[in-house]
Amino acid sequence: MLRFTRPLRQVLKATTGIHGVAVHPNPLPALTKTYESTLSLLSKIPETSVYRQGAEAITQHRLKLVKSAQGDISKVETALNEGQIEEVLITAEDELSLAAKMIEWKAWEPLEEKPAPGQWEYF
Repeated sequence: MLRFTRPLRQVLKATTGIHGVAVHPNPLPALTKTYESTLSLLSKIPETSVYRQGAEAITQHRLKLVKSAQGDISKVETALNEGQIEEVLITAEDELSLAAKMIEWKAWEPLEEKPAPGQWEYF
């Protein structure tokens, strides 16, 4: 009886079943690299920034899960519970892009103009 392991099944995977999302040939190294790049960018944001604190915590947690899976894609998909590994990779790339934009925008700096009275007051 031939039993396929998950890494072999990933190689044989023909489609993700999601329009426009192709099967990634080697997703875990790409995901690790993306998470490490995101952490590198986040280190350029001041430690007091709420965005950095949140994004860094989530990215470090996810990177730890990917590294602890020891190459098993199904373990990563189960641990992250965010769909297929290709979807997780897209989300990671989007976060990397956002981190670069946050550095460009300098979102941690105070507003140049004071907001109108009552603008940020809610119910």
